[in-house]
Parts: sequence; C-alpha cells; structure tokens
Amino acid sequence: MTEVTKRILVTGGTGLVGRAIQQVVADGEGQLDEEWIFVSSRDADLTSSSETKALFERHKPTHVIHLAAMVGGLFKNIRSNLDFWRTNIHINDNVLHSAHESGVQKVVSCLSTCIFPDKTTYPINETMIHNGPPHSSNFGYSYAKRMIDVQNRGYSEQHGRRFTAVIPTNVFGPHDNFNIEDGHVLPGLIHKVYLAKQSGSALTVWGTGKPRRQFIYSLDLARLFIWVLREYDEVEPIILSVGEEDEVSIREAAEAIAEAMEFRGELVFDTTKSDGQFKKTASNAKLRQYLPGFQFTPFRKAVKETCAWFNANYANARK
Repeated sequence: MTEVTKRILVTGGTGLVGRAIQQVVADGEGQLDEEWIFVSSRDADLTSSSETKALFERHKPTHVIHLAAMVGGLFKNIRSNLDFWRTNIHINDNVLHSAHESGVQKVVSCLSTCIFPDKTTYPINETMIHNGPPHSSNFGYSYAKRMIDVQNRGYSEQHGRRFTAVIPTNVFGPHDNFNIEDGHVLPGLIHKVYLAKQSGSALTVWGTGKPRRQFIYSLDLARLFIWVLREYDEVEPIILSVGEEDEVSIREAAEAIAEAMEFRGELVFDTTKSDGQFKKTASNAKLRQYLPGFQFTPFRKAVKETCAWFNANYANARK
C-alpha cells in the first residue's frame, strides 16, 4: 500500500479552477502518494490570520495550491478597486505566511494577466510584470496579485521556500461565475445568450466586440496546475496560456457561444459600455520550453462543453 507523503491543500477549492482540479484528479491525474484537500470560504475566512492559521493546523498540508481570491469582472473591479486591494492583500499574506510558519514544502499561487502593465509591448512575458502600472480599471486587484510575486521572492531569499505562481490567461469552464453583472466576459455572454434565446430577443454584447483575449479552458489549466505543483521549480512565475495564434476577439467569442447554444438572433454591440484593455496578448514560450507537446482543448469545443454544462445546471449556475 502506497503511503501518502503529500497533503495538498487547495484554497478556493469550490471555485472555477478548484472544481476543475477536483475533476482532473478524480479522472485519474491524482497519484497514490497524494491526498487532496479542497477548502472554501465555508471552511475558513482567509482574511482572518487566526482562521487561516487554524486551517493550516487542522489539515497540516505539505503542499498548497492557492486559488482563493476576491474576483470579479470589469465593471465590479471599476466600482470596488479598494475592496479588491484590501481583501486580496489580507488573503494572500495570511495564506503565504501560514504556509511558511507550518513548514509547507511548496505553494503555487494563481495570478492573472491583468497584473501586467497597461502600457507595454506585446506579447507580454514573465519578465514584464513590474514594468509599469496596470490598467486603471482594476488596479486594486492587479497590484494585490503582483504582491504575491514579491512575497514569493522574499520567502525564497530569506527562508529558502519553494513558493511560486502561475499566470493564466482568461479562464472559463464549468462551475464558472455566470453572473451577468459581476462575472467575467465569457460566462456572462453564455448567460446572456441563454436569456436572449429564451425571450427571442437580440443578444446585446457590452463594448465594441473588438478587444482580443486568450481563453484557457479550466480543465486544461487544472492539468497544468498539477504539473507546476509536481515539476516546476522556479520562483519566477510562469504564464499558462494557449498560444498567441489562438487569441480571439470578443465578437468571435460571442459568435462561438451563439453557435454552441444554437442562438439564431441578432448580435448588438453596446458601444456606450467600456471595452477595458484592448488586448493582453501573452507569450506561452516559457511553458512550451517545458511542455512542447501539451495539447489544449480547441476553443470552440471547450465553449460547447461549457455551454452544455450551463444548460444542464442552469438553476445553480445562473446565481
């Protein structure tokens, strides 16, 4: 019988990426020497240092995947930059410090491409994170996430800790936040298409439809997270993304969703709404050096699977 030598604690374990990791582990990616523990805000308030410390004492993890965060779409960020900064700074500091104090061997935290400078050259890569201010629409969240990289370097230099971070591009998939007001663009569009189809009305897309994004399917990201936890030993972050050639416009994304949902109505673009950043094109060259043969799920196939999950779980997914 194989002895369990790795106790892997996943914060934010019931969110989009946490659920994807659960599924991938359950589908055979887990190893016999690993015990996976998925926790959510119901298990501990990670903005509280005492509750975070108690969580680590209770589960005694050897490894941590840190996904927990206050997150939201463009318009929620614009409204609440201070809240995003304070909440995420507390969460990240508590998790990393509790991991350090309890002797966790490795932490992999989750950043976001929105942390990169607003004024920059493309494609962006891992060396450019701190080269200038992020976009003003989400500076609170962006700076809080950047500070994880700063802390990881500090724990490495002062204490020899193996704390690192990944930078996914726009993640989507089953168990996403499909709230139209506060969710990210793709799940929000899926919900909008569903409602437009039900009512027989046009689909209204906020903005011009011209901004471009790289979307990564949550199940692909989950497989990459597990690889990073087991194999990637740099402190410097690594971008987890499809290639630059797989970037799509918001219009193209809306059209892919309409096709997957069999929506036959008109697409209307509300240009009074903000577009946010026009593009955030990221290079996955570093990832490809490590994993040249990794196969990403094609965008339209991933959209189709996500739409099918949303349709089957509408009562819960729409909240």
